[in-house]
Amino acid sequence: MALDVGCGTGRYTLPLAPHFKKVRGLDISESQLNVAKQMTLAKNVSYMMAPAEKLPVKDASVDLVHAGVAAHWFTVDKFLDETMRVLKKGGCLAIHSYEPVPEFEYNNLSSDLNVVMSEVWDTLFQYADKSTMDMFCRYQHLYEAIPLKDKERITDITAKIQLSIPEMIGFIQAIYLCEQFKEKDLKKAEKFLIQTEKRFRKILGEKADSDCLNMYMKYYCILACKH
Repeated sequence: MALDVGCGTGRYTLPLAPHFKKVRGLDISESQLNVAKQMTLAKNVSYMMAPAEKLPVKDASVDLVHAGVAAHWFTVDKFLDETMRVLKKGGCLAIHSYEPVPEFEYNNLSSDLNVVMSEVWDTLFQYADKSTMDMFCRYQHLYEAIPLKDKERITDITAKIQLSIPEMIGFIQAIYLCEQFKEKDLKKAEKFLIQTEKRFRKILGEKADSDCLNMYMKYYCILACKH
C-alpha cells in the first residue's frame, strides 16, 4: 500500500498505481480531490480527505509514504510522527519538490527571457512565506527532522519541460505566490500577468504563437527507510 499525502489533483498519485496493490491519495481540499477522482480510472487508486498530521490508516500498514510538492505545507513533527506510525518495517518515505525559480532557454534569446522571469519572481516574492523558504532550502529542516538513520537527500535533479507562451503564463498563474497576489489585489495581479505575457511575446516576435521554450526545473528529493 502507498499513501500520497497532500495529493491535490492526483498528479503524483496515479504514477504509483502500477507499483502497488492499493494507492490512497490524501488531501484537505475537497475541490482538488473531486478533480482527482474524475481523472482517475485505475481501480486500485482511491482518495480521502485527511490532513498530513493525522493519516487515516492502521499502524505498520503502509509500504510507502509519499509527498510530492506538498511537504512545505505540513506541520513537520506531526507528519513525521504519523509517518513512523503507519510505515511497515522496511517501508519507505519519499518526498520531492523543486526550487521555485526555473530557467528558460530559447535560441539566442535565453538571457532576455530569464531577465523577464527574474523580475516576475521579484514581484511574486513579495508574497513569500515560510513555505517558500522551505522550498528554497531544499527541505533541509525536514531532512534533519526525519528520525531514521537510513536517509538521503538528493539535489539538483534537472528536468526539461517544453512550454508555449500561454502555458508559461499558466505556469506562473498556478504558483501559489501568484494566487496570494490575486487575493491581495486582483486587478493589479491581472495587469501584471498581461504585461508579462506581452513582454515575452515582444522578445519572441512572430514565433511567439508557434514555438515552445525549454524550461529547466531543479528538483530535489528525500528518501528514507524504516528498518
